[in-house]
Formats: sequence, C-alpha cells, structure tokens
Amino acid sequence: MLEKLIIQKTLRVPASTGAPGDGAAVARQLDATLLDVGFAASRALLEHVGGLAPEPAMDLAATVVSAVRELVGDHVRHNAYFLRFPDGVPDTVEFWTERLRAAVPAGGGGELPDLRTVNLLDLPGYGTYQHTYADLLAAHDELIAAAGDRVTLLHLGDTAEVEAQRLYLSLAGSPAPLGEADLAILSELALTCADGPQPAEIPVRENRAVLNGIRLVLGRPLVAVDTTTDVLRLACQVSGGDVSLARPTRFRAFPRRERRVLLAALHEVVAANPGKLGDVARHAERWKRLGERLHPHEYTQWPHAREVFTVARGERRVPTVAGRAEAAFRSGDVGRAATVLSAAPGLLLRSADRLLRLASAAERDAVTEAVTGALGAASGRVLCSLREHVGNRLVPASARMYANRSRTAWIGPDRRPPLPAELVAELSSRLDAAIGARLPSLSPPSLSLPSLSLPERPILVDPAVLDVALPLSGKAAEGGFAVLPRGSRGVVDGELLRFFMYWRQTARRTDYDLSVLLLDEEFRSLGQVSWTNYKHDGVVHSGDLTDAKNGATEFIDVPLTLRGKYVVPQVNIYAGESFDEVAESMFGYQARMPEQRGMPFDARTVRAKSHLRGTGRIALPMVFTKGERGWQAVWLHLYLRGWPAFNRVEENRFGTSHRVRALIERRYLTMGYLIDRWRDRTEVTSWDGGVPDEPVTFIGLDAPEELPEGSEVYTPGRFAELLPV
Repeated sequence: MLEKLIIQKTLRVPASTGAPGDGAAVARQLDATLLDVGFAASRALLEHVGGLAPEPAMDLAATVVSAVRELVGDHVRHNAYFLRFPDGVPDTVEFWTERLRAAVPAGGGGELPDLRTVNLLDLPGYGTYQHTYADLLAAHDELIAAAGDRVTLLHLGDTAEVEAQRLYLSLAGSPAPLGEADLAILSELALTCADGPQPAEIPVRENRAVLNGIRLVLGRPLVAVDTTTDVLRLACQVSGGDVSLARPTRFRAFPRRERRVLLAALHEVVAANPGKLGDVARHAERWKRLGERLHPHEYTQWPHAREVFTVARGERRVPTVAGRAEAAFRSGDVGRAATVLSAAPGLLLRSADRLLRLASAAERDAVTEAVTGALGAASGRVLCSLREHVGNRLVPASARMYANRSRTAWIGPDRRPPLPAELVAELSSRLDAAIGARLPSLSPPSLSLPSLSLPERPILVDPAVLDVALPLSGKAAEGGFAVLPRGSRGVVDGELLRFFMYWRQTARRTDYDLSVLLLDEEFRSLGQVSWTNYKHDGVVHSGDLTDAKNGATEFIDVPLTLRGKYVVPQVNIYAGESFDEVAESMFGYQARMPEQRGMPFDARTVRAKSHLRGTGRIALPMVFTKGERGWQAVWLHLYLRGWPAFNRVEENRFGTSHRVRALIERRYLTMGYLIDRWRDRTEVTSWDGGVPDEPVTFIGLDAPEELPEGSEVYTPGRFAELLPV
C-alpha cells in the first residue's frame, strides 16, 4: 500500500480524502495504540483523524498502526526459547546434559552418551519452542515505563499523491546511490509518477535505469541517457536484473518496439561521442548476450548502435581513458597519467592518492594542479569521498578494509606510505572550499519572483546529528528504522542493551545464530556469548533456535557495566538459507533500565531495527563502544563471507576484530563537517528543544512538532539532499 510505504519512509501520514465527520473516538484510540509501540501522533494528525467520519478515520488509523508496527519489528511474535529469559537461563553444559537425560528412556540406566559425539539437533526439545507465545505473555509482567523510552513523532502530511510525488523527486534526484530497498521504492513510485513533475537532474545512473525502465515499458521517451552503459543498465532493469552490473543478468526477450528504442538510444550516444565506445569492453560479455536479444543487424538505420556490438565481439578496439592512464603509470610517467585522466574528472579524483604517492618531486606540483582543476567538474559526492579519504592518509591504517556494493568486507595490511602532512593540509583546504561553494541553497522559494535570490534561512541543528556519517552511498547501509550510514555514531541511553534477531525461512530448515563478541581496548577478545556459551560476565543468551518455519527470535542481554570497551553483535548462518533467500530477517537493539522487566521484546524500547539482506554468511550490523562520553552505537553494515555452513563466533574472532578496528579508527566525514561549511553563509544554532521565533532550516534525527511556518526540515531520509551538488 502506497500510504504505508510513505509513512515508513518519511514518518509523515498522508492526509485522508475521506468524508468529514466525528472521528474523535478513533483519534483517541489511535493515540493510545501508538504509544504502546513507541510512537505519538502530532496534534495536527490527531485533529485530522478526529475530523473524519468514523469509517475513513478507522481506515487511516489501521494503516498508520500497521505501518509503524512493521517498521520497528512489532508485526511478528518474538518468542524466546527460555520462557523466563533473561531469568532462568541455565548453564550451557547443564542444559545440554538435561537434554541428554531427556533422550535416555526412563529406567534405561547406563551412562550418558559422550557430549563430543552427540548431535544436539537430535535431542528432544532442542532448538524448537517448548512453549507458546501465550505462555510467554503469562510468564512476564508488563513493561514498567521509563523516561528514556523511545517516542517517535508522526506528522500529518499532504495527500498520498502529493507525498508520493515529493518522495519520488527526492529519491530520483538523490546525488548518492540508493540501496536496494530504496531502488525498489523508486521503481514503484516511478510507475505512479511517470506523468508528473520530474527531477531537474538525475545524477545517479542506477536511478536513471530504474526510471527509464518504467518509461520504456510505458512507451515514454527515455531521459538522461548519455553513455552506452546507461542503455545496458536499462536492459538489465527491465529484465529484472542488477542495474549496478555487479551480478550477471539473464536478458528477457524484447518486443520490437523496445528493441527500436534501445538501439536508437545507443546510436544517438555513439554518434554524439564515438569515445563512448570505450565503455563497451568492460562489459563485453553482457553486450554480446544483449545483442542476441536486440538483433542490431536487422536495423540498418542505426549504424552506430551496431558498432557497440562490434567492439563487444573484439572486432574493433577502442582505447579508454583508464587504459591510456594505466599505460602511463606502467611507463613511470605519472604526469602524463594525470593529463590523460583530466578528461575524466571523477576518475582523476578517485586516482588522486595513487597519483600523489607515485609522483616525483618534479611532477607533484603538476599533479596537484590537475587534481585541483578537476574539483569543479566532478560530482559533489566524489569531492566528499576524496576529502574523507585524504583525512585518513596522514598515518598508515591498522588494516585496510574493502567493502563492496553488497557490503561484504575484506581485510588486508595497509602498505601505502602516508601522504606528506603539508600536501594533506593543502588538498584538504582546497576541497573544503570547493565543497562549501557547492552546497545546495537553503533559501526559501520566492513565489512572486522565482529568480530572486533570497537570504538563506538560519540553520537549527540537533546536536545528535553531528556524528552521523554523510550518506555518500545508500549501498553502505540497510533499510529499517532509525538506521544510519556506516560509521555513524549515536548515544546509547539506558543501562541494559538487548539485541534481537528474527528470521523466517522460505523453504528449507534455516538456523541463524545471534552472538556477541566482547573486545578490550586493543580489540583483543574478552569472551563471547552464543549458542555454545549462554552466559559470560553478566551477558545472557535467550536460547538456541534451529528452525524458523513459523519465524524465530533470539535475544542477548548486555549490561553496560561489563568489562571491556567493544561489544560486537553478529548473526551467523549455521545452516540453511542465506540472508537474501529467507522470507524475512531483521536485527535490532533495545535500550532499557534493569528494573523495567517486561516482555523480551517491547516496541517502546526499540532504538533501531535493520534488515539483514547481504550476501555473506556472517552479518555485523553495528558495534557498541565505551568512551569518555559513555556508550555509543556505531553502524557497520558489514558482511563476512564465512563458511557455507556451521559458522560460529569462536571461529571468526580474528576477522571480526580486525574489521571492527579498521572501521572504528577511520575518520568519517560527518554531518558536523557539512554544517561547518555553512557557517560562512548563514547563522547556525544548536537546538535546545525550544521553538525558534523565525522560519529555519532544521537538521535533526526527528522533526519537532512545532516549527514556524516556512521552515524546512531535514531528517536522515533527506540528508543526501544536503550533499554538495
């Protein structure tokens, strides 16, 4: 349902167009129900529901409650293996022994089997719920409310059509690549909004492919196709494949009308710039497979399109900028490599570290000037990526980590020599100036004189956003609730962390294991808690579940008084379906006070919930670290390849600790950095919870209920709009 999607993505409730009437009773019921799951309706939203007739009011209320319950993971029943968790959890070996005793026939006598040779899954009652969810409810008291419990405000929006158009323009025009979940949302919205206003610019090519896929099927003209690869991505999109081109696509058959559109687009791109043929060889096999579906030899009116497939078959060679630059590197002529790369500013900036490291003293000034000259032509996102990179090049990293688009991480030594401090300072200064000059305008629109440049609104900043990493790529994060980009830090309140992991298998028995690795200041292991070790230093596991036909949940309680500095939750696939194959999987954490008690899962205490959809066999969603300001949550969004089966926390301690260290020690470019660039242009004030006297641009994790009319609000879903253009 479109309304539910909008609520989950924006926390704005589309206004109902239902008949007016007296829905006051429904509004009161909605208010109470929302509080039970950690949400609250704004005054305007309650007034809107109260002004509807009972039937449309009830329809709207049901949509809102369903959306937010699903958002925080409250749409499923989270049962625990041990009925009274966190109380009554036995010692691991004692529990296994008890299960063994249950397997011995009454009066059979004899010794118990050797634990080392017994398959736990064969023991009666192991890994499956021994009580119902109703039993769990009866065994636990109600949650005692605490001042720190989460309350997330829902705001009244415009009609569903207006809200859909607004979200569509935001996603389609995003300067940063979207994650898979947002690409799916964009595809759905593009169908609804195909004939409405379109973004002035579509910087991300994957977004173009999604939009053009809809336009191709609907018979609309394609937009913003200016490379051969744009056409290849489009063919992948309409074939149900991967528009990032990271995975192969099996192309479907194309009707004659679609073949003509695709070949005409290829013809126009190559005719305008024959150098674009240089992109073809990189994906030659895909082009050959696509040629089998498009039959370019049948369409003599588009000769330049046929050239694409000639290059793909290797019958013609076209030198590329990257190839010519690589030849210059191999010959030791770094200055010539920089000159060649100047034709592709983005590629030049991505190669800046290599150029500066390899340049001789005589070449360094020329290379620096080439890099500086590219700052005005590359995208703002590339500038921010280079600024973050340069800020980490004064000393070698403890380890060098690589994370691909699927968030699978590899680790290796950092053998690069540091860049000279004076070079880092000079390049950082130039990047700061370029980024500051290209920040989007925060001026309010002038309705009477659209071309008039009005002064920018003052910026009101929630201090909680200062440590949020810039959303330079949506592929470095998962979808979910209160999920932030990789490297973002947030304050952890409460005295007890409770992790939860839920999964539901699709077709075959699937066993996921929630575990926690504890590390000291030097990232050395202090112990672990998992299905093989239910308790350690006050940390408690809820019990091992090995089948999730109807869904299963595992919990781990972590008191924040424990020894050590780092708490690393992880999810291991022990057997069965991958994260991409299961029907549903999620990870999240709750923050509580010990005296609150309550059910193992209570939506009011959920601070964040993320999907688990990576390609590895071990998920590392986040790490919790203790510092001078108390405990912080740091988002990782990483997956380790792991083994095909039988992954356990004990076996990946080394790889996990090294990846955690690499990310914790890295200096990320944050919203605080970006906001500092605005200080030269407008007034920036820290928000203390009060209501300002004049319209402002508010930047925070959540939108306040009351801001002066004319204010603009940026919350995490819109942070990408603040990146330099």
